[in-house]
Amino acid sequence: MLLNDHLAGAAGAAELARRMVREHGEGPDGDKLRDLARQCAQDRLALQRQLGELGIPVRHYKVYGAWLGEKAGRLKPNGRLLRGTGLSLLVELGALRLAAQGKALCWRALLAAARRDTRLDAARLLELLRRAEQQMETLDALHDEAAGALLAGTATARHDA
Repeated sequence: MLLNDHLAGAAGAAELARRMVREHGEGPDGDKLRDLARQCAQDRLALQRQLGELGIPVRHYKVYGAWLGEKAGRLKPNGRLLRGTGLSLLVELGALRLAAQGKALCWRALLAAARRDTRLDAARLLELLRRAEQQMETLDALHDEAAGALLAGTATARHDA
């Protein structure tokens, strides 16, 4: 079912955000990354609760597959075994941006369905939608900052991971 696909995406995004905090959390944007990681984990739980309230069984193989996919995504043919390139941070921020956009579309679809289904809490879904939109703005700003630093040649070694 579609919501299980969104749950799998949320699991992958939460794992990516946690890893980004481990790798970049001591940098100037560490607080923003930690906040994003916390929100990704909360959003995954909110969607999991929503599946339960709708009586939709969680397809664990999809969640595990997304988790594994995030791990496999770290293997890049960039000539470096243990470190990423300067573009790694940009790719990771872009992936989180896509995840936030997918999350917003999920909340929007559930919000539309809430007009007919009393099991859906429209106020909570609107709150989650607004948070996803804020996450996209934050990720856009972080991406722009990282891209500017990289292109200006001022990217730190921490951002090269």
